[in-house]
Amino acid sequence: MTDDVEQQPLRVVVADDQALVRIGFRLILESEGIEVVAEAEDGEQAVAAVRRSRPDVVLMDIRMPGLDGLEATRRILAAPSPQPPRIIMLTTFDLDHYVYAAMAAGASGFLLKDVTPEHLAAAVRLVRTGDALLAPAITRRLVERFARPTAPDAAAPHRELATLTPRELEVMGLLARGLSNAELAARLQLSEATVKTHVARILGKLGLRDRAQVVVAAYETGLVSVGAAAPDPR
Repeated sequence: MTDDVEQQPLRVVVADDQALVRIGFRLILESEGIEVVAEAEDGEQAVAAVRRSRPDVVLMDIRMPGLDGLEATRRILAAPSPQPPRIIMLTTFDLDHYVYAAMAAGASGFLLKDVTPEHLAAAVRLVRTGDALLAPAITRRLVERFARPTAPDAAAPHRELATLTPRELEVMGLLARGLSNAELAARLQLSEATVKTHVARILGKLGLRDRAQVVVAAYETGLVSVGAAAPDPR
């Protein structure tokens, strides 16, 4: 299924209140054969553009006038859709509490605005498949800083954690610490295909969209402790 998705044209909406940023991202993506189907300068326009053009991925600035990127993300992902887009949050800062809130709302990851052209194009392709979490080490720091595992209702949405096998819990914990599929495979002495199967089962059992939400769930349920060091995959 992933291979079929990768063969289809990749369609992107770019939402940012700075015209130069939108132009720059458009040029980078189109030079890589990625189609930018719409641009938006605020959250309202982003929601409308997604509804109209049905993209695969949205590059969403967090801080925009009027409706910000966080609320726009919530509205986009709350709208009925057989295939909602993956949303990548754009920020100038590598630790921004809005990014954590957006990930908890369903965004698939985030990028700093000074991302290299090669990383931007690769990130859009990766997040489209849901196969990889963007900037996992930075995302882990972000979640560690803003997650609140002791909140009264923090674990309520994820009581299904009990349905995971010991191996799936192990994979989820390592994934939340920022390990890639290749690193997971090496550490657990499994094939990458088997790792992908475990990740898919975790997503299905917990009703999560992608690896970004797995990270959030792992910290909020206490499966991974805030401040826990990333394990050495070697």
